[in-house]
Amino acid sequence: MSGVTKVLLFLKNMVYESTSPNEILRFAKYYRKKGLDVVLVLWGPMGVILGKKGKTGTPAYDERVKECIEMGIKIKCCELASSMVGLENDELIEGIEMIQSFEVADLMLEYCDEGQLVINL
Repeated sequence: MSGVTKVLLFLKNMVYESTSPNEILRFAKYYRKKGLDVVLVLWGPMGVILGKKGKTGTPAYDERVKECIEMGIKIKCCELASSMVGLENDELIEGIEMIQSFEVADLMLEYCDEGQLVINL
């Protein structure tokens, strides 16, 4: 395996009208099972919807997100994007951390500086 020890995943697309949420959750689980540290950032007004608890529809995203959290995948939600759609911290699935937009930018720099894997869907 390469020198990659951490993976930073970004989800920005629509939840139910895109394959991106399924793909990003699969990537997160795959890399975590390989022993890598995985951080998933929900950003953009549509990406943050994945973090909202109580969603209905198929697939059952809330359960998939909870599985990721139980596996040790850290999920962070951009506060700026959340505020754009009126999503409050107490509406997030338990275990998701709300972070400021500058923290998202800092994560990008950190992972790139370290030569780690960054995936944006």
